[in-house]
Amino acid sequence: MVAVSLLGVFALQGRVTRSCGLEAQAVTPQEAFDLIQENQDNPGFIILDVRKASDYRSGHIEGALHIDVNLASFSDALQQLSSNNTYLVYCRTGNRSRTALCEMEKLGFSRMYHLVNGITEWVRAGFPVNK
Repeated sequence: MVAVSLLGVFALQGRVTRSCGLEAQAVTPQEAFDLIQENQDNPGFIILDVRKASDYRSGHIEGALHIDVNLASFSDALQQLSSNNTYLVYCRTGNRSRTALCEMEKLGFSRMYHLVNGITEWVRAGFPVNK
């Protein structure tokens, strides 16, 4: 009976991305688009692209801040950001962004969304990219 109750609680909390103990809210491209629209005038909402510079230049979500997760300076760059902001984090398919989310968690970030399957799924769903 207790197990069923706990399952109900977790189901109500929505999807999460789990890596390194982290629980970031996993969002679909439509949910990410809606978040972006809802937060257009919110300076505390940051879209974070963690791909290589060449990937970013080939197409990114409008307004995205670019910090390459594979650079040695990634952690230092994150430390320049406010852990009080809310972040929508993405990469190409979701792997590098999970690595970024783990590092962000270590640095005290707690309000994070993870774009499921990255910009690949974003484009497949028909949402725009800037070049």
